[in-house]
Amino acid sequence: MTQPTPALPVVFIVGATGQTGRLIIEEFDRHPGEVHLRLGVRNRDEVARLRASGRDAVYFDLDEPRSFGVALAGVERLYLLTGYTIAMVHQSKTLVDAAYKAGVKHIVNQGVFAEWDCTDPHFVWFSMVEKYIEASGIAWTHLHPNVFMEYLLNSGPPVGGSFSVFWGNARAGWVASKDLAEVAATVLRQGPAKHASRDYWMSTETHSGSEMATILSEELGRTINCDLRSPDEFEALFKAGALAVENWYAKGAVDFCVQLADGRMGYIGSVRDDVPYVLGRPATTLREWIQQNREKLLGFVEAQSPKN
Repeated sequence: MTQPTPALPVVFIVGATGQTGRLIIEEFDRHPGEVHLRLGVRNRDEVARLRASGRDAVYFDLDEPRSFGVALAGVERLYLLTGYTIAMVHQSKTLVDAAYKAGVKHIVNQGVFAEWDCTDPHFVWFSMVEKYIEASGIAWTHLHPNVFMEYLLNSGPPVGGSFSVFWGNARAGWVASKDLAEVAATVLRQGPAKHASRDYWMSTETHSGSEMATILSEELGRTINCDLRSPDEFEALFKAGALAVENWYAKGAVDFCVQLADGRMGYIGSVRDDVPYVLGRPATTLREWIQQNREKLLGFVEAQSPKN
């Protein structure tokens, strides 16, 4: 493990090799010398690769609490990001306990865009984690991103010129993952003196599926359609085994679509944008995001398009 410079706060990133973790690391690389970055990685081969490249990488497994002590030794600020399964509850609890024992001074927690009294199971797990962090006595900052624009690259790409949403034509709020990553890195660099006990909400703009299709069509120069599907159709995909996730998470995902469609989680379709307050710039709009990812999106559109 690379020894940190004594004058620099040690920042530990959970899930360093995941989609969000990689983006956060890129943001830190743009501001070298402000913190000492330590990366928690589950794959031992990846730990070795990162160390060989000069990174401070340590073996860290959320399902193995015995890996926490060495990983957190000397850490001042912790970025908490768990997987989207019911396991996140015990993983987060045991990690927060370990952070307390290690003397961590600030936890920056990536949560969801949830009201405190939500009833969707998945969102409730995040709410419970937030309350446990707050009760720990460690300074905290909660990040609340709404639906990621990257939905159009992973969960619902416009293959052949069509993508699906499973909440009818209800509006949802959208945020770019890079904006979340930049907010996270900024909060971790600046620390608890500026960001303790803050909730930062990230919902840049709202669109229905039909409106998104119109914007995609205009920006890509292709006809893009949105297949407005129901929560029941989403549930059928899980039952058919088309989506490989645990049963409890599947139920929560379906319930999210149900409550968004019937209005109980209507706040998902609202703008609440704290990005400018943290970064000093406007958040990324959907049109800007499409332009940034134009080639990837066109690759999906043309993947199954009829040959001329």
